[in-house]
Order: sequence, then structure tokens, then C-alpha cells
Amino acid sequence: MLYHLLYSLAQDIHIFNVFKYITFRSAGATLTAFFLGLYLGPRIIHYMRRVQGKGQPIRAEGPQSHLKTKVGTPTMGGLIILLSLTISTLLWADLSNPFLWITLLTCLGLGCLGGIDDYIKVTRQNAKGMLSKVKFYGQVLVVLVATYFITIYLPTSVESHLAVPFFKDVLINLGFLFIPFSLCVIVGSSNAVNLTDGLDGLAIGPIITTATCFGIIAYLVGNAIFAHHLQLHYVPGSGELSVFCGALVGAGLSFLWFNAPPAQIFMGDMGSLAIGSALGTVSVITKHEIVLALIGGVFVIETLSVILQVLYFKHTGGKRIFLMAPLHHHFEKKGWSESTVVMRFWIISFVLALLGLATLKLR
Repeated sequence: MLYHLLYSLAQDIHIFNVFKYITFRSAGATLTAFFLGLYLGPRIIHYMRRVQGKGQPIRAEGPQSHLKTKVGTPTMGGLIILLSLTISTLLWADLSNPFLWITLLTCLGLGCLGGIDDYIKVTRQNAKGMLSKVKFYGQVLVVLVATYFITIYLPTSVESHLAVPFFKDVLINLGFLFIPFSLCVIVGSSNAVNLTDGLDGLAIGPIITTATCFGIIAYLVGNAIFAHHLQLHYVPGSGELSVFCGALVGAGLSFLWFNAPPAQIFMGDMGSLAIGSALGTVSVITKHEIVLALIGGVFVIETLSVILQVLYFKHTGGKRIFLMAPLHHHFEKKGWSESTVVMRFWIISFVLALLGLATLKLR
């Protein structure tokens, strides 16, 4: 909105020329989302405490300490992130960019689905919430629509291709398999973030580092000069997603202010499903799906721990690999404090982010 209102005045008021720069608008989106989240946070927390009563139900099969320390904490804190993210993006981004709308609407669509799930959990005081099949089909429906429009607006040279890190000329044409592949990436990313959101501050840390990295990636891929210099596959228009990622970083930081241990509010499915889908969508548009698995390695590891636990349990008649899955609960069971688990997972996320960014140059 500000881009359209103020950049048009740049010929008469030269200072408004800064609005043409994605870097300036990304920084503005980050700061706006951060301060907006700090403003909205206490109000949303107060409202959620009032209407939810007992707060988010705690899983009885989870760590027993959670039954004492987390009871009564409200959920649906993702609303802080989504409101800050949306308002900031609409203020600072070029609203004529189709990739921006695809990413934002996918994020909000999954946010609404997650919000319904959170509402069911709270009103019924049942940690299971929405039927898993219904939730999954809802995710697939939203993401299918998003993937269809992504294929329309991607340049024909890369529209159905998979780029391989470290190899400048390797593009695998997936053909008709690109849609189911993108579906797996976006839905998988959405659910991976959801599984990671199990401790105070655990998920939002890797979200911030991943969003920061993909803000950089989107800017480079969307800039013809930098893309050519780094031998990346150029995707016109994708640079505007840097503004979205900047807003996500700012919104994430403001949410962390309230979600830091001990959390005043939980993110809930409203936040985790939405943000995970947004990160997956950005990776598909920028042709960095494989890099997402590296930068978001914490999410991947958490998901794999659940899959391996379930498969091993079924095939061994009840034996387990981990004391509890997802993996963060395994370390809690081993005696690690919650803050220790969170900090060490953050460190791992930071290291993986640096490795992911290294793929941009090592080709």
C-alpha cells in the first residue's frame, strides 16, 4: 500500500524513491510487524485467557511436567503472528505481485484451518482436536489451489523443474509430477512446523532463522544481476517475497516476546500450520525446495523422529526408538530442562541456516 501511494510521488518528492528498493521495504515490514505484534500481543493474550477459560488442553501422554507447568495457558497465539504479518505485508509490499498473494493467502488459508482445530480443542477440552483426515484434506485443498497458480506465474524455463543445490545447471523436469511434489513440500512443511511446536519458544526460533534465510534467497533469485552472478535460477517477481519474509521475521520476534519460557500463550495450529505452509510456498516459488529441508532441518528431524517411532513401534510389537516423539520430548525424558532443549535446537537451526546459505555460493 505504501509502495503504491508513496513511490508514485517520487518524481516530486525524491525521498520517496526509497520505496522502490525491496531491501528498504523488507526492513520496514520487519520493524512494523515487530512493533505491531508487541502492541497486539497483550490484548490478544488477555482476550484468549478470558474466552478460553482452561486454555489449551495438555496431552496426558506427554511429559508429566507439562501437566503442572502449562495448564491454563491459552492457545491460538498464531493470531498475533498472522495479524502482524498480514498488516505489515499489505503496508510495505507491491500488491500487484502474484507470488505475494499466493503466499499470503496460502498462509491465511492454513491459518484458518488451524484456528478451527484450536477452537475444537479448547471448546471440547480435547487435545486431539479436528479429525486428522479432515485437517489433511483441508490442507491439500488449499495447497492444490496455491500450486496451480504458482505454475501459472512461474517462467516456463523453471515452472515444473526441481533445482539441485551445488549444481548450477542441473534442473530436473518433473513434468506433471511437479504439482504432487509441491503439494508434499508445502503440506509437509506445514505439518513439520506443527510437530515442532511442543515447547515454549521451540518452533518460533527456527521459524525466524528460516524466514530470514528465505528472505535473502528470494531477494537474490528475484534479482537478475545477483541471480546471474551466483548462478541461481532467476524467477522474476520472486524478490517481493523478501518483504513477506521480513514481515514474518518481525512478527515471529514479537511473538517470541510472549512465547519465551514460561509462555504466556501458545502458538497453536493457527500459527504453526500457517507459517509452515508459507515457508514451503516460498521455497517452491524460489526453486529452493531442497534447501528448505536443510535450513529447516530442525523441522525435518522432528518429523522423521515421529515417523520412525511409529514405524518401529508397529513392526516390533510395541518397542520404541525414542523415549517419546517428537524428538524434543525424548530429550526432556532424558532429563534435559525445557530451556536447554530449546536453546540447543536453536543453535542447530542457526548452524543449518548458515549451511543452507552456503549453497548459494558453492556451485
